[in-house]
Amino acid sequence: MLRLPPCLRTALILLLLLPLNGCIRLLLKPGRDFEKYTPPPAPDYAQASSWAALPTKKDSADAVPCHSTLRDEQATAAVDVFFIHPTTYYSPRHWNGDVRKKWLNKYTDRTTIKQQASVFNATGRIYAPRYRQATLFSFLDKEPNGEKALELAYSDVRAAFQYYLAHYNQGRPFIIAGHSQGTDHATRLLHEFFDKATPLRRQLVAAYLIGFQVKPNEFLTLKPCPDSLATDCYVAYNTSDAGHESTMFQPSIAVNPLTWTLDSTLAPASLNRGAVSIRFKHVHPNFTDAQIHHGQLWVHAPCFRGFPHFPPSGKKKLRYSRHIADYALFYMNIRENSQARVRAWLNK
Repeated sequence: MLRLPPCLRTALILLLLLPLNGCIRLLLKPGRDFEKYTPPPAPDYAQASSWAALPTKKDSADAVPCHSTLRDEQATAAVDVFFIHPTTYYSPRHWNGDVRKKWLNKYTDRTTIKQQASVFNATGRIYAPRYRQATLFSFLDKEPNGEKALELAYSDVRAAFQYYLAHYNQGRPFIIAGHSQGTDHATRLLHEFFDKATPLRRQLVAAYLIGFQVKPNEFLTLKPCPDSLATDCYVAYNTSDAGHESTMFQPSIAVNPLTWTLDSTLAPASLNRGAVSIRFKHVHPNFTDAQIHHGQLWVHAPCFRGFPHFPPSGKKKLRYSRHIADYALFYMNIRENSQARVRAWLNK
């Protein structure tokens, strides 16, 4: 069982037990304004320690579910995957996480790098930077502090991407992927580097922008993927229980990960190639159906340990969210689809 550091355990207990009202805001809010504290030093991306995943070292992105026949195939992959992890820092001590903290890195690696980034290890060589991520409260903050914390986090992601291009890429095609805060930063990367015709745009296979708002008119030229083999496009969705309207991450685009289309027809669970729970032990085929509804991805997922809802928060709009399981519910579909898109790109 994963042992969490005390400050992280405290933050999660607060999320589980208290509503997101003024009380919990005070408990999660850093004690000083962003301008009045000294951020941790920026990562040096020339150092392997500044990367949660590199194809040249053993790391959590190499993992496959224990009782499966899946294999890590990064060594022979023809493309790269630049993966940006979601928020794993919840402490009110600082506005941004410190990449030198071993407990934070260990928690990040054992959760999102293992459970999400690994979905791509049969598709490409995975590069996942550590970065001074904005603390959870940054997304609740009504002051400029949260925006400044996210801006600092993005500056690291941008620097990591530029280092990757200069030192690792060597002209190879690549996928950009993220979840939650990671998707927020990935969306900014697409705006800055890809939403226009450039030589770099020709190397982009696709982007997986999962678990955050991607507006219907988000980009000028980049479009959501219309089918399972389209390239030079992006996939986006946010998962919640069917029958419950939510304003979380709305308005947003949704691509159904069972059909890989924008069609709002219900896709049956028989199309689900396999879910993988956060316990990371088994592949569960036919686990859930999926249907696009007003920009959300509705699912009839069973109440099954390892595919959690958003922690109870007192906010009804979060109560039915499957945000934490956005990747887990469709693990095999994403794994196989990313391979199919790469084959389509290479065949071009």
